[in-house]
Amino acid sequence: MNLDALLLHHQIDQLNAACAAALDERRFDAWPEFFAEDGRYIVQARENFDRGLPLALLNLESRGMLKDRVYGITQTIYHAPYYTRHVVSPAQVLGQEGGVIRAQAHYAVFRTKPGDASEVYNAGRYIDELVRDASGALRFRLRRCVYDSEMVLNSLIYPV
Repeated sequence: MNLDALLLHHQIDQLNAACAAALDERRFDAWPEFFAEDGRYIVQARENFDRGLPLALLNLESRGMLKDRVYGITQTIYHAPYYTRHVVSPAQVLGQEGGVIRAQAHYAVFRTKPGDASEVYNAGRYIDELVRDASGALRFRLRRCVYDSEMVLNSLIYPV
């Protein structure tokens, strides 16, 4: 692997780590900034993904829609409090074409309710399309979270 490939892997891993930290630290306002202006965020069951079916739990089609989701999370949705912890594998670069980098990483999100034990909340893989912004920083053009579970615990409030 050459230095450019190693640098790209490192940049993707750092983007994944920063995004996970923002979510785990409940800095939800920072989350949309990891996406391109027209970036998409999709949370989809593995069964639907594997069959090529479009049905998804969440399908946010722009940074504006991500900001709306953040507003909902922080201002309007009422739920019992819990904390999340994302564990993300190193990224695998799948290819590059026309300024778009395709990559994937595996993830597990743990949920801990105050005074209770931690549990696996969601596990699967991120299938990403990344682009560089004007400053050269990587942004998600598409983050597809394909979860393995057949059921989602309670409801999906915080991003996975």
